[in-house]
Amino acid sequence: MKRVMIVDDHETVRRGLKEIFADAFPKMEAGEATHSREALELILTQDWDIILLDISIPGQGGLMVLEEMKRLRPSIPVLVLSAYSEEEFAIRSLKLGASGFLNKSQTSDVLVEAAKKVMSGGKYVSSSLAEKLAFNLGGSAVRAPHEALSIRELQVLQMIAQGKAIKEIAAELGLSEKTVSTYRSRIATKMDLSTNVALTRYALKHLLVD
Repeated sequence: MKRVMIVDDHETVRRGLKEIFADAFPKMEAGEATHSREALELILTQDWDIILLDISIPGQGGLMVLEEMKRLRPSIPVLVLSAYSEEEFAIRSLKLGASGFLNKSQTSDVLVEAAKKVMSGGKYVSSSLAEKLAFNLGGSAVRAPHEALSIRELQVLQMIAQGKAIKEIAAELGLSEKTVSTYRSRIATKMDLSTNVALTRYALKHLLVD
C-alpha cells in the first residue's frame, strides 16, 4: 500500500491528485492538509511514501513547511507541485531538500512518473531545469536580486505583490507588524527597490506570484 500525503488548499486539486494516484496505485491511502499547521501535524502521524506539496499554501508558506518537513522526517521524499515558475522556485525547493519539482501544468502521466522516481530514492527535474542546474554549477550564472532573499523575505515579497498590507501580512504569518516591517526593509535594501509598486512589478515580471 502506498501512503500519499497531499498538501494543497484547493479541494479540487486534492481530489484530482487522489484520483490520479488511485489509478496508478490501486492500494493507496491518502492524507490531506490545507494549511501549513495541518501539514506539519499530519507528517508525524505515519510513515508516508511521498508528500505532494504545493508551495502556495496558507500559514507559514510551502517553502518554510518544506524546510520543517525535512527536519522532522528527512527520509520522506517531497515532490513540490506548483503553479509558480519552475525557474524561480525549483532550485530553491531542491536546496531545501525536495526530491523533485513539478509544474501543475504537467500531465498526470508525468506526475506519476515523477512520483515513482522520487519514491524509489531518485530526484526528478525537467530537462529544462536540469540544463539550468548545470549552467549554475558552471559558476557563470548571474543571480537575480530576489535569489538573495531568505525564505521568509521571499514570502513577504509575494504577499506585498498580492496587495496585502503590513497588518494583514503580520496576522496571516503570526508575526508582529514590527517584524514584518523589518522584513520589508531588508527586501527593499537587498533588491534596491523602495516602493511596493516597484516590488510588485518585479514580482510579476519574474513570475513570483500568480
